[in-house]
Amino acid sequence: MAEVILLSEADLRACIALDVDSIDAIERAFFLLATAAVAMPPILRLDIPEHNGEVDVKTAYLPGLDRFAIKVSPGFFDNPTFGLPSLNGMMMLLSARTGLLDALLLDNGYLTAIRTAAAGAVAARWLSREDSRSVALIGAGEQAGLQLQALRLVRPISEVRIWARNAAKAEAFAAELQYGGALSVRVCSSVDEAMEGVDIAVTSTPSREPLIQPRHLHPGLHITAMGADAEHKNEIAPAVLANVDLYVADRLSQTRLLGELHHALQANAVSDDTRFVELGQVVAGQRPGRSDDRQVTLCDLTGTGAQDTAIANLAFERALQAGKGFRFGG
Repeated sequence: MAEVILLSEADLRACIALDVDSIDAIERAFFLLATAAVAMPPILRLDIPEHNGEVDVKTAYLPGLDRFAIKVSPGFFDNPTFGLPSLNGMMMLLSARTGLLDALLLDNGYLTAIRTAAAGAVAARWLSREDSRSVALIGAGEQAGLQLQALRLVRPISEVRIWARNAAKAEAFAAELQYGGALSVRVCSSVDEAMEGVDIAVTSTPSREPLIQPRHLHPGLHITAMGADAEHKNEIAPAVLANVDLYVADRLSQTRLLGELHHALQANAVSDDTRFVELGQVVAGQRPGRSDDRQVTLCDLTGTGAQDTAIANLAFERALQAGKGFRFGG
């Protein structure tokens, strides 16, 4: 048996963070999705309804990377009543040459959170106006905070508006986001108030009912939607997709099944004959992104195995350099 490196969440947090290198690694993954023979099977989903649980398995092989990841992400939503977290997870990193296991990354979802936020930054980098300064965060969870952190690495954000169903949670979240007074942060009483005249909007909720409506669209707006990572989740009204100037998917084969596009197709708001665009095609220059400052753009992010393989490789390389992990086998 070859040597395997076991990396804990603490190990991974010590050597990888949400930074420009992470964003660039995820951008490279999108580029490869458009230009290389990436192998990325459909998401495997297991539902365990009697325990309010679900498990997603994602994987992808990216040509040029030495290893590929297989990620297992359980979500058991009654766990807090037992004093346990709802979400956890791990990644297995295997040699792309031999298939042997090189590392177990026991990240408890940390790497997923990083790569998801990095994908939001890639979307903003390619689809929002370069002078975008204001952002509406629809949702006040961990990912909303990470999305803001990622946005500030690619855009000169100075104003933040927050809306969440739980007003107390929104207020507590706002108090954490002052960044030493570098940001103007405001909690809004409605989605309408949060969206008025804003440059960028990021939705990161588990909503089953649309939050963003056609009335919220205005010239120059970019929306990054990332809550619809399952068929029943829906943050963007189907009519919005019919009214934006440019719809971009992380992977069309996924957004047709479980993203915002899925709901728009079901509602016949858009036609599946439409030549939709993928983010990797924009990054690779194969399809145009934002072409003028007045366009309204929407990026539908459902999370891909390519992102998981990219962030796992970066984390593993940094951990090796830092001498992190417990080695066994060999």
